[in-house]
Amino acid sequence: MPLFGKKDVAKRSKKDAKDYEKDKSQTLEEKYSLKELLGTGAFSEVRLAERKDVPSEMYAVKIIDKKALKGKEDSLENEIKVLRRLTHPNIVQLLETYEDKQKVYLIMELVTGGELFDRIVEKGSYTEKDASDLIRQVLEAVNYMHEQGVVHRDLKPENLLYYSPEEDSKIMISDFGLSKMEDSGIMATACGTPGYVAPEVLAQKPYGKAVDVWSIGVISYILLCGYPPFYDENDANLFAQILKGEFEFDSPYWDDISDFAKDFIRQLMCVDVKKRYTCRQALQHPWISGNAASNKNIHGTVSEQLKKNFAAKSKWKQAYHAATVIRQMQRMALGNAAGSNFSNQSVNGVVQ
Repeated sequence: MPLFGKKDVAKRSKKDAKDYEKDKSQTLEEKYSLKELLGTGAFSEVRLAERKDVPSEMYAVKIIDKKALKGKEDSLENEIKVLRRLTHPNIVQLLETYEDKQKVYLIMELVTGGELFDRIVEKGSYTEKDASDLIRQVLEAVNYMHEQGVVHRDLKPENLLYYSPEEDSKIMISDFGLSKMEDSGIMATACGTPGYVAPEVLAQKPYGKAVDVWSIGVISYILLCGYPPFYDENDANLFAQILKGEFEFDSPYWDDISDFAKDFIRQLMCVDVKKRYTCRQALQHPWISGNAASNKNIHGTVSEQLKKNFAAKSKWKQAYHAATVIRQMQRMALGNAAGSNFSNQSVNGVVQ
């Protein structure tokens, strides 16, 4: 009995759906040539794939090993269900799924522009306006997700990828491995990535869409100064900071940042969920919708701090630190921590 049913076509535009409907009887091997490895994860890998009938069309194929997946089938089924529900220009699209006895194959839209922080560091000029434009795209995509009843639950810079290497490339949200549909029951599981996770998750309270807004607030903060709002070598202190919502706009890093930007961040990183902005409210804030974002070049300060706090760390150090923090979180007495399921497994925002 197949795990995920027969090969199917995800929700697409009428024209694309027609094209895929026409050739959905083909097998994966008949339709695609699998090429070089793009990344690997705990129980999956991502390969480049080329359409055989249209050689210029390239895709990313996420290949999941069923043996390695044993016991986690529900998680993959949930990810597929969520991705089928979402069609948005700033969300990496699931196009098709295939399955054989050993593996499940997800044919995904290919994004080639690289990670968010890497691109900012490489830029010659970078302003509040650039940060505002990035966050607007993220908010539009997450607002759409929330309207569809989907909560991402793991928004972080590594999951924000540029669609192409072009200067004016759009930003894409990826990695829906921890996402959840609201209609699938109350969310109370502790999950996400330390540093970006909302206080209500740490407090083991039931939570909802507002956790994504908090994470966008954290990302916005980093985009304007290059370092995270919450940091401590001691894990218990880190979580205490987040639970209280304690963060500062330190001098000199924030001296050139507008009051509008600071107000925007305060509205998103608000501990009181009832007072925290929704995505819709955030989209109407003057820093996003008006001309309140400054055009002053802040590239020097931000890129220096990004390199110091993010880019300079090797991948394995980041992974090691995340794994250590996760284990510590699971041990901590933050409500029923035994049931915690913090996750930080992602390679370039694609593989988990």
